[in-house]
Amino acid sequence: MHNGIWENIFRSKKSELSETAFALHHVPIFSTLSKRELREIEKIVHHRQYQPGEVIFNQGDPGLGMYIIIKGQVQIVNNQDPDNITVYSEVSDGDFFGDLALVDDSDRSATALSSSETRLIAFFRPEMQDIITRFPAIGNKLLMGLASVIAQRLRKTNDYLIEAQKQAYEHETKDKTSE
Repeated sequence: MHNGIWENIFRSKKSELSETAFALHHVPIFSTLSKRELREIEKIVHHRQYQPGEVIFNQGDPGLGMYIIIKGQVQIVNNQDPDNITVYSEVSDGDFFGDLALVDDSDRSATALSSSETRLIAFFRPEMQDIITRFPAIGNKLLMGLASVIAQRLRKTNDYLIEAQKQAYEHETKDKTSE
């Protein structure tokens, strides 16, 4: 028996956005965009599918843009030495990577490998530059979102450096007192 009083009133919130717009909205760079603005971005993103073990981009490749994982898992690795692969990070559904490539065209600092069947949204720098030109208000929101992500990562890196300095100082002090 169906009773409309007890329906899930929150279910319709997700269905108001397509899968792509929903994924975009949950990435900080795009989170301040309205539904209408998300639809503009949705028109220009690219959809990609990868099989397990497939390379999304290689370390040293030119940075072209960022990726958002709709479904799947990706490893960010240093595989310059095939005998000693270092996994920097594993990202999955809803996560994003490669966003610094929206700022500059420096070479990729790591390799991105699909570790399962993976569906991605790709957002490339030329499309972002086009959005900035055609829709300055949307472009400003994207740039502020990107700046916020970069600032958060820089703060986290500073925290790691401070902790590493403390540990090095403690280790050095301990070595001197044990002499």
